[in-house]
Amino acid sequence: MNVHSFAFLYGVVFLVTGVAAFFPALVTPHEALEHELLIQQGAGDFLGLFPTNALHNLGHAAAGLWGLLVYRNRDAALAYARILAVGLVLVVIMGFVPRLDTLFGLVPLHGNYIWFHAVLAPAAAYFGFAPRSRSMGQ
Repeated sequence: MNVHSFAFLYGVVFLVTGVAAFFPALVTPHEALEHELLIQQGAGDFLGLFPTNALHNLGHAAAGLWGLLVYRNRDAALAYARILAVGLVLVVIMGFVPRLDTLFGLVPLHGNYIWFHAVLAPAAAYFGFAPRSRSMGQ
């Protein structure tokens, strides 16, 4: 796999999960104050596991769309992987910090999302930062 494939794969995953989380059948409702969110539109637990709301879904969909838009261009796909790696690590850290774990009440970043983002970050870091030869079609 190369950085092009990475950007395409992550683009598909983020876009599909971002859009799917807008379907009420896939979101388990929770109490309004359970996650201390100011924005309750679409709030619940995606697949019963991941706290979410409409802004979170939009963020995932945007990250996915971005990956799909840039995957054909090596430099753009590389920038996508690098920015995504740094962003995912920051989101993992924020998930452990009170008030930042909901981005001041806007987006839930805690719970199972910590582990989900932590699993995704190393691949993004690898494809974004591992040295490789330009001549290998990367």
